[in-house]
Amino acid sequence: MSRALGVEEILTRAQVEQTAATIAATQEPSGAIPWTAGEHTDVWNHLEAAMALMVGGRREEAERALAWVRDTQRADGSWPMKIVGGEVEDHSGESNMSAYLAVATWHHWLVARDEELVRRTWPTVRRALDFVVGLQLPFGGIAWSQEWRDDRPGPVNEQALLAGSSSIYHSLRAGVALAGLVGEPQVEWELAGGRLGHALREHRDLFLDKSDFSMDWYYPVLGGAVRGPAAHTLLAERWDTFVEPGLGIRCVSENPWVTGAETCELVLALEALGDRERALELLAAMQHLRTDDGSYWTGYVFPDDVNWPVEHTTYTAAAVVLAADALGDWTPGADIMRGTTLAPDFAEVGLECGCRPGEDSAERVAGVARRTT
Repeated sequence: MSRALGVEEILTRAQVEQTAATIAATQEPSGAIPWTAGEHTDVWNHLEAAMALMVGGRREEAERALAWVRDTQRADGSWPMKIVGGEVEDHSGESNMSAYLAVATWHHWLVARDEELVRRTWPTVRRALDFVVGLQLPFGGIAWSQEWRDDRPGPVNEQALLAGSSSIYHSLRAGVALAGLVGEPQVEWELAGGRLGHALREHRDLFLDKSDFSMDWYYPVLGGAVRGPAAHTLLAERWDTFVEPGLGIRCVSENPWVTGAETCELVLALEALGDRERALELLAAMQHLRTDDGSYWTGYVFPDDVNWPVEHTTYTAAAVVLAADALGDWTPGADIMRGTTLAPDFAEVGLECGCRPGEDSAERVAGVARRTT
């Protein structure tokens, strides 16, 4: 029997700091962190990169990133979906992107214990999560985006993404934890979280069907709504569909293309379940994407033996850093996906999906399904 690897045998602290340095090198003077130099910035991946900067010992750059988020929020609590060089290319407001500030702020608190920064960021977090909760659909999922027209909010795209809503569940738990820290309870967030968690556990069929994407497979676990035996069962169902031994995981089931960010997110989900052996195996498997300077290729097309796209992305680097920290417990932020420091799971009260004890799940939500498609 082969001996299980330790995280330091896969990535050392020095290598993780080198990877964080590649993220810092991509940061723009404004504080924005684009996918790659000259490419677009979206607030979710920007915040993931800021968290990785904290793990890599680059607090100044991380706080510049948080300042950029505070400075660019719109009055309704959202951010533009795509910004390139300071210019908005897609004005739509995306719920999952907007919610993630709560996670990044809680992560900063775990690592730095800087209550002044938390209080400075709190109004931005509050507006963001109020925006997100306002997009909740009757069955409990969160509408994925809202158009922005004539310099004001426009129509809501009233469909929910499973991966995005799973991440929002995580963000709501972080938001409620922040609310407790600053002494401003947010009951509406807790009620929304209960309805959302119920939908993620019981009504995944009512979300947009993106089942070809691995994110839809593991994100209910990563976001924390599905844990314990149900999480192990969920991951087992499509493990062989997405996992390529020795390489990582596929981004899309039918494409022979493994991607580093998705692989490391699955690492984080496995670590949160206590499945460290497989988490370490996957982290080791994706190191073929690492370059000499510590950056990471986005993906690898294995039949052609080629890295594609031809880019080294900050969001891939960030996912690697956070996965390594979770497995190494190097910083107090290592808990961010495990969630033991977050608010507890929300009570399922005030459900609007029609569920009643003892009823069949499909029958309980049949009417809601018709109203929300």
